[in-house]
Amino acid sequence: QVQLVESGGGLVQAGDSLRLSCAASGRTFKSYVMGWFRQAPGKEREFVAAINWSGGSTLYADSVKGRFTISRDNAKNTVYLQMNSLKPEDTAVYYCAARNSLALATREPDFGSWGQGTQVTVSS
Repeated sequence: QVQLVESGGGLVQAGDSLRLSCAASGRTFKSYVMGWFRQAPGKEREFVAAINWSGGSTLYADSVKGRFTISRDNAKNTVYLQMNSLKPEDTAVYYCAARNSLALATREPDFGSWGQGTQVTVSS
């Protein structure tokens, strides 16, 4: 397993941008699929985006497609989530997750390691 620590959350206004980072420990980071999930108040945690080991393949939830971009820097053991054109409905705790597999996934049970989460609040 890897240890994950998210950062970069905060309070922004609608239309603003924010970049989340997730730093991973361990020498095998490159072999992991990485994902971002989010949980809004009173709602279940939901998939946001995922990226394969090389960064060559990505998946996005329909709600963020075209606004969010997931990327990774394997030399820095870090995955990013660039969030543009933020909306109040993007307000949530954002979690980074790691999957010890080469295959992309979107379901929570497919990810074995999780960070503690970082709060993103978008005001209207």
